[in-house]
Amino acid sequence: MTVSFDLDETLFINPEKVLAENKLRFPMDRIYRDRLRKGTPTLLQWINRNNIQLWIYTTSCRSERYIKNIFRHYGVKIDNIINGKRHAEEVQKNNTEILPSKYPSKYHIDLHVDDEISVYQNGISYGFRVYLLKENDIDWINNIRAEILHIKNLKI
Repeated sequence: MTVSFDLDETLFINPEKVLAENKLRFPMDRIYRDRLRKGTPTLLQWINRNNIQLWIYTTSCRSERYIKNIFRHYGVKIDNIINGKRHAEEVQKNNTEILPSKYPSKYHIDLHVDDEISVYQNGISYGFRVYLLKENDIDWINNIRAEILHIKNLKI
């Protein structure tokens, strides 16, 4: 099973709007300025322990190195990353039709977690599963775990 997460406003948040994990210690907090949504390491470590492939699928152009390293500092292993550049090269390519900003089914991703309603709507139109994470979803960790377990049971 493979689960992917968006970054901006999903896992990387504005700590003035959403509860955040503690900053990394100096000097890492100067290199990795993005703040994680409270509970992110707990959920992602659970995914790691349950042998579920953990991907990041983002439209941002942050480097794979940056993304892997910030999560490594929180004890999380990221298995694969699709950033804006990779998506443009592998999904949009030379298509004249504008494709969705994210297309998880191209990569056989079973569940994508995102905060954008447009990604959720594209999931309905293009046939991929999206968990729509809302800013004020206080039980988001348990909700996503339940969705992952539900999908895992469907695959058995």
